[in-house]
Amino acid sequence: MAKRGKRYDKAAATVQAGKLHSLADAIGLAAKGSGAKFDETVEMAVRLGVDPRHADQNVRGTVALPHGTGRTVRVLVFAKGEKAKEAEEAGADFVGADELVNKIREEGWTEFDRAVATPDMMGAVGRIGKILGPRGLMPNPKVGTVTMDVARVVRELKAGQVEFRVEKAGIVQVPVGKVSFGPEKLVENAMAVVASVVRAKPASAKGQYIRSASISSTMGPGIAVDSADIKVAI
Repeated sequence: MAKRGKRYDKAAATVQAGKLHSLADAIGLAAKGSGAKFDETVEMAVRLGVDPRHADQNVRGTVALPHGTGRTVRVLVFAKGEKAKEAEEAGADFVGADELVNKIREEGWTEFDRAVATPDMMGAVGRIGKILGPRGLMPNPKVGTVTMDVARVVRELKAGQVEFRVEKAGIVQVPVGKVSFGPEKLVENAMAVVASVVRAKPASAKGQYIRSASISSTMGPGIAVDSADIKVAI
């Protein structure tokens, strides 16, 4: 078992094992237990009643956090001509076509956080799928990052849109902001995440969809959230 630090142990001592908290209380405890010298990220984890091994239960989507993520998002856009100009005007950090594809393929360059592509560029982008895919950087029409409306998507990504995808264990983990946001903004961001995850519920999912949830800060322990409170929240 990994050895925990003194800061983690101190924060964990304030959390009663097995106790379920309201979303607001869980976020308050996570923020209170934050003792790092940097502005910790607060993350929400939701365990779903799905089996990700089945393609029709692979929950994924995006959510625009009302108060953003608190971090700078570097957006790359694969586009040509007028669409490239639109992306630049919308605030994209990197814009290009074949030259960017070649840079990534030849140098393994991935110094960006999200990638967007127009449909006509996907043939070229597909050639670097083995580089982008494992890093979660591949543009995907299912989450709206393959589009002709590049300006809108760039603005949404820069404003705090985040992508979520269920992991093998049936858990979705999403950052909901920074400790410095304060409880009220973090609760509103978390509520937006839950609402988006619920909207992404597969038709094939049977039984209880949201099994459990927890809140944690970067350096802190997970704090169990009462799923009944989450359902009320949405």
